[in-house]
Amino acid sequence: MKSARLLVIDDEPQIRRLLRIAGESGGYHVDESPTGREGLSLAATNRPDAIILDLGLPDLPGLAVLRQLREWSDVPVLILSAREEPDDKVEALDAGADDYVTKPFDTAELLARLRVLLRRRPTADDPTFVAGPLHIDFVHRTVHVGPHAVDLTATEYALLRLLARHAGKVVTHRQILENVWGPAQSEQAQYVRVFLSHIRRKLAAAGLDDLIRTETGIGYRLVCPAVL
Repeated sequence: MKSARLLVIDDEPQIRRLLRIAGESGGYHVDESPTGREGLSLAATNRPDAIILDLGLPDLPGLAVLRQLREWSDVPVLILSAREEPDDKVEALDAGADDYVTKPFDTAELLARLRVLLRRRPTADDPTFVAGPLHIDFVHRTVHVGPHAVDLTATEYALLRLLARHAGKVVTHRQILENVWGPAQSEQAQYVRVFLSHIRRKLAAAGLDDLIRTETGIGYRLVCPAVL
């Protein structure tokens, strides 16, 4: 089986070396770049399966690299940065990042997050989402946990569907509000908290706890039951 290709864009040689060793031990073919422009060129020529991107690059801001990349590619991007403020994380995720890890970091956790991002996520054409006992039928708009049907309201279903479409990825409050309630409600974060509490309670009653993780100050992530 062909190994996944990982591109590391970071200006710190020690970080690149650490990620190369960790990535190769995890079965990845690792390319690396110390600058944003070279990283974009490698992304275009080598077509990596995932990218680890630092925000503090010497030539282009990491967010500029991310936005340029998103003009032509949907490759999973994991931000690796010393910036740990929620606003920095939200800005990166809103710009198209799939996940965000702060430095210093645990390599085992980082590789686990990469594995989640590399698993096939449903596309707009996929009729179902299946992860462990959770089964969502997008055609018939039904949700089951094992043999148990989960009765959701239209808004609850739309919210769970959005998280499932981006399984493993942090979805920010703004992204949720704009997709489920519309742009006019993009500041009403309390809507999300209330409806997610309803969804969690209904899933727990069907036997599935901790499916939806809270990323404090940022948003939410649907974690596949197989890797809870």
